[in-house]
Amino acid sequence: MLWIRAAYGALAMAVALGVATLIPINWLAAVACSLIAVVLLRPWRRTAGLRHGRAVGFAHLGLTGGLRPFLLGIAVTTAAAVVTFTAGTLAGWLTWGPVDPAQVALFLVTNGVIAVLLEAFPEELTLRGHTYTTLRAAHRPWIAAVGTTAFFLTVPALATLIQSALTLGAHKPSLAPPGEDPISYFILLTIFGFTLIAARNATGSLWTSVGTHLTFLTINRLTLYGEDRDAGWSMDLESPDAILLIPAYLLIATIAFKVIGRAHSPR
Repeated sequence: MLWIRAAYGALAMAVALGVATLIPINWLAAVACSLIAVVLLRPWRRTAGLRHGRAVGFAHLGLTGGLRPFLLGIAVTTAAAVVTFTAGTLAGWLTWGPVDPAQVALFLVTNGVIAVLLEAFPEELTLRGHTYTTLRAAHRPWIAAVGTTAFFLTVPALATLIQSALTLGAHKPSLAPPGEDPISYFILLTIFGFTLIAARNATGSLWTSVGTHLTFLTINRLTLYGEDRDAGWSMDLESPDAILLIPAYLLIATIAFKVIGRAHSPR
């Protein structure tokens, strides 16, 4: 029963994402995704409260601390990316296009709002919030982390299944987004999942993983896909091996979050 409750977090996110991404207006889809995720989780939090004999809301999932842990997630992930991309540039693996400051600023605002509401907040609430908290109540941290990350990997495929069902097959189910190699995609998603767990545990606040999630999406879209997204800046990979810089900066961020977590844990 515990693992079924934990799996519900992944299912809730898949439903929210699958339904929301059928909406053609980006900002409306983003708002819908967060609302659906919150609505689907609400009854389970009420049930948890009855089981514990006290009110158990979303704060129980780690939505505490506010701006400070959120900014920490942004700062650590950004610093890890800067260090990694600087090394890659000096090694000749990366080259950079011209910068359009106004376009970059516009991209950061518009992408930031949509990325938080469509992906960062609902995914952290359902997975590193509901699923991880559920598993952590009965298992060791590493088991909860592995279980949460495994459920995290099922979300993209489940979302496409839901889209296919809602559109009567017009949207075809897939394991990975169009153009992505499924194996590479799942390896990166696995590393990302453990980074997000480390971010959450570093402060005990889900906002740290929300900040980390947002920053990862923003950095990759601004650099790797900057030209495609008209972000005002872009990065070119001069070697096929340069793509390894993406998981590399996630690993650096994970180590940093581990150090921060140990520094703040009670002795």
